[in-house]
Amino acid sequence: MLLKTIRKKKIWQVAIGIGLAIGCNAGEPSRTSFTFQADELAAANAGMTKKSVEAGSRKTPVWIFDGKRGKTAVSGKCEGIPAGYKGMQVEIAVLSVADETVSDFEDVYRVRLVQKHPESGEVVTKFSGPPVRTRLTGRPMESRTILLESCCPVKPDLPISFSIERCAGDFGDTFKHDTGLVSATFTPVRESIIPFTVESRPGYNSWPMMQADGNKLVCTYSRGSAHVTSEPKRNVYVRSSVDFGKTWSPEAIVTADTVYGEVPIGKGLDENGKLLFWVRRQGIGERRHDLYRTADGVHFEYVVMPDLDPVPMQITDVFHVPTVGLMALWFTGNYGAEKLNAWGTLVSRDNGNTWTQYTVEDALPHKEWMTEPSAVYLGDGRIFAVGRIEYSPDSAERAQFQMESDDYGKTWKRSKTNITDVMMSTPSLIYDRETGLVSNYYYQRGRGMLKRRVAKIDEIWGKPLAWPDPEIIVFGDSATVDAGNVNATAIGRKHYLAYYSGETPNTSVLVAAVPAPATERRQK
Repeated sequence: MLLKTIRKKKIWQVAIGIGLAIGCNAGEPSRTSFTFQADELAAANAGMTKKSVEAGSRKTPVWIFDGKRGKTAVSGKCEGIPAGYKGMQVEIAVLSVADETVSDFEDVYRVRLVQKHPESGEVVTKFSGPPVRTRLTGRPMESRTILLESCCPVKPDLPISFSIERCAGDFGDTFKHDTGLVSATFTPVRESIIPFTVESRPGYNSWPMMQADGNKLVCTYSRGSAHVTSEPKRNVYVRSSVDFGKTWSPEAIVTADTVYGEVPIGKGLDENGKLLFWVRRQGIGERRHDLYRTADGVHFEYVVMPDLDPVPMQITDVFHVPTVGLMALWFTGNYGAEKLNAWGTLVSRDNGNTWTQYTVEDALPHKEWMTEPSAVYLGDGRIFAVGRIEYSPDSAERAQFQMESDDYGKTWKRSKTNITDVMMSTPSLIYDRETGLVSNYYYQRGRGMLKRRVAKIDEIWGKPLAWPDPEIIVFGDSATVDAGNVNATAIGRKHYLAYYSGETPNTSVLVAAVPAPATERRQK
C-alpha cells in the first residue's frame, strides 16, 4: 500500500501540473482528479464490513454503510495539492445493496478532513462538510455520483486525511437500508473569476440591491461601521455602470436619515419599466419600509411607506404578476430559536402607490421559518420562490426552502430542498423563459463561496429535493456575517451578481458577471 500511495502521489502531481499548464475554467474543478476505490479505503468505525456485490455485469467491492446504525464511515489519505489551487472538490459513488430501492427515499452523506504539520503533528486544517441529502434512483445496485463538497479548504503540499460518512440518523436520511460506497474522488479547484468593485472605501459597505435598466446596472447599498442595521449613520447610496460593471459612476445618496439606520432590501421594475427600491429604516424598537422610484438611477422619488401589520422584518424584490399587479414577498419574526414567525405577500394594483398585505403562514417555529425569499413569475399563474433558512444546527434540516403557487399567489406550498450547503444564505433567482432554466444564486457564508444551482423549472416544480449540484461562481471572504447576500439581475445573456465581502469594520460591495446558463448542471 505504501508503494502504491507514493506512485499515486507522483502521477497526481504530474497530472495536476499539466492541468495548470493547459488551464481550467476559473472556480471550476481541475480536469485532473484522483479516485480511491473501496479496496484503497479503510474502516473508520467498528463493525464496518467490505464485500463484493454484483453491479451490472461485474463484481464491485464496496464498503457497507448501515442504514440504521447512525454514523458509519470509511477513511483514507491523499497527498496535498500544489500551490495555485483553492481547495479540493469531493465526490463519492454509492449504490443501494438492498433487494429493493424506492426513489421516494433519500440518504445523507458528508466528508470530513484533517491536515497536520508533518513535523509537529499540529492540526492546521480541520473541516466538516455539510450533510448532503440525495434521492435514491429507484433501482437497486445502480451507482450514483454525489457531490459532497464543492471546495474543501486545504493547505497546499500537506497530506490530507479524510473520512466519508453516512449520516443514517440525520433528519434527511429516510432510507433505512444499507448502501455501499464504491469510490471517493478528489479534484483540485482553481481560483475563481475576479469580480468588479462597486464600493470599497473604509466602512461596512454592504447589503447591495442591483437592478438592470436596459444596458445599465444600478446598484444601491448601505454603509455603516459594523453588521448593525439600526445605526443612525448607516445611509443608502447608489452607483451605476454603463459598461457592464467594469466602472461605476460617482457615489450618490439615495437617503440619509439622521435617526434611522437605512438599508436597501428589495428592487424591481414598475409597470412602466422604472426602477423600484425598497429601503428599510430601523431604529431602537421601530422599523418602517419606504419605496423609492427612479427613472435614471440618479434621482430617486419617494413613493410610499405602507402601513403594515405585522410589520415585516424585510420586503424583498418586486415582480409583476399578470391580472394581479406588482407583488413582493415579506417575512417577519425574531431570530431567537423559540420565537414564532410569519411570511406572506404584498400586492399593488396601482403601480406601487399602495400595497395590500396578505399572510401566507404564521406561528412558524424557528426551523420552519422562511426568510429573505426570492420569487419569479413563470406564467399560467405559477410563481416560484426560494427562501433562506435561519435554523443552523448541523443537519440536512438546514436547507433552503422552496415555495410554489399555481393560483397567482393566493395559496402556497412550502417545502425543504436538498440545498444544504448554506449558512444564512440569501437566494436570488433569475428565470429564463426561453430555456425554462431557473438560476438560484446564493452565498455560502462561513465558507466564502458564491454559488449557483441551475435547473429546468419543470424538473424541480413539485420536486424540491431534485436540485442539481452547485457550481462555484466566485470566492469571497469566509467571515460568517461579513460577506454574503447576493442579489442578481440580467442583461441579455449575462447575469450580474452584487454581494459584499470583507471583515469588520471594512467590507466592499462587488459585482461578478457570469454567462447565463445554456443547460442545467445535472447530478451525475
